[in-house]
Amino acid sequence: MTPLRRVSGRAVTTVEGLTEDEQSRWVSSFLTHGASQCGFCTPGIVCRLVGHERKGADLGNREIVDRLLAAHLCRCTGWQTIREAASEVSVEFPSRDLELATRQATLESDTPQIVGPQVVLGQGGFADDDAPENALVAVRDQSQWYVADSLHQARELAGKVQGRRSSLEPRPPLELPEGDWALTLRTCWVEPAYLETDASWCNPQDEPADPVANGGAFGGKIASDVTDVARELAQANDRVVRVLWSREDTVRHGPKRPPVSVGLRADGSGIFRLARTDHIDERIRPLLPKCEIEQVTIPGPPTSSAIRGAGWAEVEMLRAGLSGQAGWVTAPSGASAKATIANELISVEVRAGSPLDWVMFRSYCIGAAHMAYSWVTSEGLSVDQNGDVHDLTIRSFGVLRSSDTPEIEIINVGDGPNLAAGDAVFAAVAAATWLNRGCPSDLPTG
Repeated sequence: MTPLRRVSGRAVTTVEGLTEDEQSRWVSSFLTHGASQCGFCTPGIVCRLVGHERKGADLGNREIVDRLLAAHLCRCTGWQTIREAASEVSVEFPSRDLELATRQATLESDTPQIVGPQVVLGQGGFADDDAPENALVAVRDQSQWYVADSLHQARELAGKVQGRRSSLEPRPPLELPEGDWALTLRTCWVEPAYLETDASWCNPQDEPADPVANGGAFGGKIASDVTDVARELAQANDRVVRVLWSREDTVRHGPKRPPVSVGLRADGSGIFRLARTDHIDERIRPLLPKCEIEQVTIPGPPTSSAIRGAGWAEVEMLRAGLSGQAGWVTAPSGASAKATIANELISVEVRAGSPLDWVMFRSYCIGAAHMAYSWVTSEGLSVDQNGDVHDLTIRSFGVLRSSDTPEIEIINVGDGPNLAAGDAVFAAVAAATWLNRGCPSDLPTG
């Protein structure tokens, strides 16, 4: 984010350089409010907030905190819990059962998760963190891997040019089906935008490091090849090898939710056209039994039905549009949610049993709500007619900033077995947002 020339001659303080009191207060506040999930972005955010706290900034003022957060991207939390943590950092908080919080986070992310002070301080155990210092480094260029003694050397061999943003506007790649429709919907290519890029490392005699580590990647890393490549290259070189995707790699080669183009009649019949994606039919057909599902091959990045709500969230939007109201949405986990949007407030009722830990349950629900609202209103990738992606930086994905995000209210309804609620919240808020915007044909709605 910051060119080295801008810090020439200056002192740089990382989260390790904060005072013991600063670390203690901010860790406590972030844990209390669920302001950190995977934790990849958290140390930078904490350092920025502490830096302005030292200058006497009023961190209870949303406008000030929004401005500070504009330099960051937190995909998990939806910003709100971070703002809450900043506004109450000096308050003394009650202790929590972090084991229950960890179990709640693991349920929601569908992968082993950690909740604790170490996550806030950047020690969540990401895939590349524990790689030995003398490991070789492998980076890719299209389908070929280049191995060298350092990341810089590997990038030079691969001819990597880091990141750029296109002047092309994102646009839906599929034309609408011909017909007289009561409702139409087209979506763009969209980046899942997980922050820790795919990474693994492997000793020739051992198993590779898990690329998911402390973050679920919203389904985006399920089919990642970095573990297989790390194993193969470690054995071929008889050395420990780190395998790293760049941000460009995640955008070009990482899976996306399939773009769709749909025309529906008032009775729910019609055509649901989408980019060819394995196992996507089984998510759509039960919800739109009268609709013809048409998969087509189009140039562009790979797609996956594992991405959060892929296919069925779009169906729930269409069903809300046909009925004229956003009703209860049930996710594959069995959890249900219903959302309303009014007066700059997203209100979400959730039926997901009795949470093991309310703070993490609420945090994950708020994050899912932000992700859905952001997807419908502002997210998209610029992909040309040949299928080449032109938006290769985090800034170009269209993820909503803190300042543009409405307040989000989570209301838990009922009790019973604890269920993962994030996907239900995502689909419910997507449906409510599209309905609130008047059901325009093309996403993002702006």
